[in-house]
Amino acid sequence: MEETKRSGSAGLKLSKVIIYIVCIALAILSIFPFWIMFVNATRSSVEIQRGLSLLPSTHFMDNWHVLINKSFDPIQGFLNSFIISGSATILTVYFSSLAAYGLVTYNWKLRNAFFTFILCIMMIPSQASAIGFYQFMYKLHWTNNFLPLILPAIAAPAVVFFMRQYLLATLSLEIVEAARVDGSGEFKTFNRIILPLMIPAVATQAIFAFVGNWNNLFMPLILLTQKEKYTMPIMVSLLKGDIYKTEFGSIYLGLALTALPLFIVYFLLSRYIIAGVALGGVKE
Repeated sequence: MEETKRSGSAGLKLSKVIIYIVCIALAILSIFPFWIMFVNATRSSVEIQRGLSLLPSTHFMDNWHVLINKSFDPIQGFLNSFIISGSATILTVYFSSLAAYGLVTYNWKLRNAFFTFILCIMMIPSQASAIGFYQFMYKLHWTNNFLPLILPAIAAPAVVFFMRQYLLATLSLEIVEAARVDGSGEFKTFNRIILPLMIPAVATQAIFAFVGNWNNLFMPLILLTQKEKYTMPIMVSLLKGDIYKTEFGSIYLGLALTALPLFIVYFLLSRYIIAGVALGGVKE
């Protein structure tokens, strides 16, 4: 019996060691491309062409001056991207949570059909409607405007699906009934009772929505043509022009500046991602 226990404990320790090794290896593989990007942001074009390096160089300020002297305005780009991403994220998480609340707490005839319709919309890529959307915005004179990039965030089928599954697993309808008996209105109940209960799911989807809107290049590149309205991804995409053809260090620096806010958001709110994904993974 003792030998069996010892062999079992030894096998358990070995399996834990293997799991840790695999996790560490996956973490290194995930971090490695970003580390190379930040390292290359400090290297010159000649050093980058010579080969790979894991250690930073001393050409950070040279690359920075190249960006500034070539009409790359990171402050304006950050401001534009933050306005679009922040506003779109707020609209996405709030109205998606509100829609999920209606799907869970209200028992109406076409509820399942409406949810099926939302799932069908998830299968349609946004690029398929890009031409019609641009023509519609052009007729409204909303080109070179942030509104077309913010207001559509109200309709986010994937976020509605996530929020619905979260509420099905965590929300007790007795709480809603008790609030109604006490005379609380529906919006008051949602804002003061339901929304605080959804903080892990809201935080998780807010992170993903912010990252998606921050990295969005396709629609802003179509709708925004004035330089003062450019977002960071647009500015970085323009660095591949003839002027920057040999300035690889500056291009990497532009990419690093674009990705830096996303790292900050993840580091600050990563615990909400883990909690939200774990709770949202519970099936109905």
